[in-house]
Amino acid sequence: MNAARALLVVALLATAGCQGDRVDSQVPAATGGDAARGAALIRAVGCGRCHAIPGIRGADGAVGPPLQSFSRRTYIAGQLPNSPDNLVRWLVDPPAVEPGTAMPSLGLSAQQARDIAAYLYAST
Repeated sequence: MNAARALLVVALLATAGCQGDRVDSQVPAATGGDAARGAALIRAVGCGRCHAIPGIRGADGAVGPPLQSFSRRTYIAGQLPNSPDNLVRWLVDPPAVEPGTAMPSLGLSAQQARDIAAYLYAST
């Protein structure tokens, strides 16, 4: 990640808590994704069966952790520093990051993972 992109990510993560549940228009620059497509993907692949996800109707699962305030978390999967690149890595292949995880590989492309990341960082 280049220095300018890293600074943008840090700035976005630092201010995310001040933005409520609205989608931040700067997030796509940091994630390379589209939050609206991410919301549609979250519904399509069924993330809400396992996770409670703000802004996604019916996403009230209790198997995985709730995803509110995701942008303010320190770690992804308890071990990766919370960054867009690490979230994409996790979403594309969770078992490669944490063998034995209950999080299944959903067959997401890197772009689909970036779209979901854009939604999670912008609106939770």
